[in-house]
Amino acid sequence: MSLTFRRRLAAAAVLTVTVLAAGCNSGSDSGSGGTTQSATGIWSGTDSTSGLSVTALINSAGNATFIRSDGVQFTGAVQVSGSTLAASVDGYPDFSATFSDGSDYGIGTLSGTVSTGGTLTATLTFTTNGNTSITGNWSLTYESLSDTPSSVGAMSGDYSDSVTGTTYSFSTSGAISGTNTSNGCSLSGSVSTADTTHNLYEVAYEYSGCTGTYQSLNGVRLTGLATINSTLSPVQILLVVTGSSTSSSTTRYYGLVTSLAATS
Repeated sequence: MSLTFRRRLAAAAVLTVTVLAAGCNSGSDSGSGGTTQSATGIWSGTDSTSGLSVTALINSAGNATFIRSDGVQFTGAVQVSGSTLAASVDGYPDFSATFSDGSDYGIGTLSGTVSTGGTLTATLTFTTNGNTSITGNWSLTYESLSDTPSSVGAMSGDYSDSVTGTTYSFSTSGAISGTNTSNGCSLSGSVSTADTTHNLYEVAYEYSGCTGTYQSLNGVRLTGLATINSTLSPVQILLVVTGSSTSSSTTRYYGLVTSLAATS
């Protein structure tokens, strides 16, 4: 694992967050005499197959991302019926790494169980575009940080990414801007929240002006989830996004896990 990965994932571990989303997240009558459980929240735990830690972010719309401590993220829409959880997922290594076979994308499935505000288990079956199989058995626990109310104003302020040196600014209205003097990158986008009862946000942004390694990110629309930990000093934000671009019939895939610390 590169030094960049270790730094980024160490910061993410402080936040103890990852993403998982459910298509049916709020508790309701399942139609079979039971109550459908909710997967909404921030979950953390381990993968007994690889020994890696896993963090999941799941919003109330069912959008989810699971982040392993090697930087790989698995994203998809989670469906919950009763206590049974299922999802089709896309997988991305953290930019600018690849999977062990050199590919930058893959697809797979998740199956497991969930209890509202309690535990989540999932078995991963996944194959990269280079035809490498990846499996996982995740055992996750609901984080109390999930229950912190959300508002775009809660994120307002200036932040820094110690790994890339990028500085970020979040406005009270949810606008995001960022700059990196070393690679020329400028960032613009927005953050919003559709569920003010959980500490989960939807985020979208694009880069421009990037040079060097980051040049391929120019103009790529990156979307995903975010969460904020105001109990830490300084306050920290975790942004987890993915995107893709197509050129000359070749599609490239991007996954970025970014940990920010408040500077103001």
